[in-house]
Amino acid sequence: MRRFRISDPGFDPAFAAFLDERREAPQEVDDIVRGVLTAVRNEGLAALLRYAREFDRVELDERSIRIGSDEIAAGAAACEPAVVDAIAFAAQRIRAYHQRQRPADASFVDAAGVTMGWRWTPLDAVGIYVPGGRAAYPSTVLMNAIPAVAAGVGRIAMVTPPGKVQPAVLAAAQHAGISEIWRVGGAQAVAALAFGAGPIRPVDKIVGPGNAFVTAAKRQVYGVVGIDALAGPSEIVVVADAANDPRWIAADLLSQAEHDPGAQSILITDSEAFAAAVEAAIALELTRLATGADAAASWRDHGAVIIAPLDAAPGLVDRIAPEHVEFAMDAPERLADRVRHAGAIFLGRHTPEALGDYVAGSNHVLPTSRAARFSSGLSMYDFLKRTSIVNCGPAGFAELGPHTIALATAEGLPAHALSAALRLGVEARFDGGDQ
Repeated sequence: MRRFRISDPGFDPAFAAFLDERREAPQEVDDIVRGVLTAVRNEGLAALLRYAREFDRVELDERSIRIGSDEIAAGAAACEPAVVDAIAFAAQRIRAYHQRQRPADASFVDAAGVTMGWRWTPLDAVGIYVPGGRAAYPSTVLMNAIPAVAAGVGRIAMVTPPGKVQPAVLAAAQHAGISEIWRVGGAQAVAALAFGAGPIRPVDKIVGPGNAFVTAAKRQVYGVVGIDALAGPSEIVVVADAANDPRWIAADLLSQAEHDPGAQSILITDSEAFAAAVEAAIALELTRLATGADAAASWRDHGAVIIAPLDAAPGLVDRIAPEHVEFAMDAPERLADRVRHAGAIFLGRHTPEALGDYVAGSNHVLPTSRAARFSSGLSMYDFLKRTSIVNCGPAGFAELGPHTIALATAEGLPAHALSAALRLGVEARFDGGDQ
């Protein structure tokens, strides 16, 4: 954990160097992923089944690679009732939040008499990657699938690594309306969704988090399909005054640190005594958490405490451009309204980031690694396309056509100019000869 004392967020060399420490995947990851993508593209299902044996120690075939409807129903039925209730509660809130994002089609006639507008249409097919392994991630299913369903996506294919799929994940899939689930993970799952493999048909966009291999695979297939983002380790900044309970703030910081040893948690406060109390609370909680090993590594290697005037916090947050930021104080809007770069903002002492991960309703798929400077979290817009519409009659073309000819000629594109000239009845040559 690093400690900084900053009075001017616009210039602090040590802090700037800290922000520049990125944890990118090594070159060998990209090389391995490239080989996996090539194998799946060339061999299809045979490559998926081979990787299941090699990487996951699981024997699959064309039939067992899919999780059938009976298995989904049985798994969902085995989920603990309290968890099912929480999934239903979260799903309802996530659905309501994202349905409000639906944009409207538009059509208007401009001053030249040209009808202009745009139309929104959903993607045909989307693939969702849901991590497996030791943990279950029903929230990942809900956050990725529900906006797609709300947008009207026709087909949603979910992939998750082979092995036992946790009942909570299957219950979440059932609540989200997903019936197509495949036992395939890693870079090979991304390849299957991008190129198709045996019974797995290709999709148009791939969303969902994963490890370094999954992220590298998404980067390499971008262009063949769309992707949501290149997710890095989780991040949180907590801006807190000394009126907070130090243990609350410690827990908020650890809520991201426990995700991954590469996660980053930063406290900004104006009180040295409060910072020390939070650090002590973190040390105590690390001895109790089941995820303490990962959280301790994250806090040790990437955590930070910044002592600065609270009025400087918005500038510091913008420099960090974090995935999540909490303003744990009274009247938090006074500072939060000045923040421009953050994936999600949580206001007040009773709004921990954990609410956003599960039940607030806003999406928890957010930009990391300072990408909040130029991108947004997952939303309905990620599953829609906007198509522009133009309808120009003779009168409107009489006004637009001459300018089209002038610009096309200036750009050296004679066929463009000719297509306009012919409609204007202009006898002209655009082949470089005499006019």
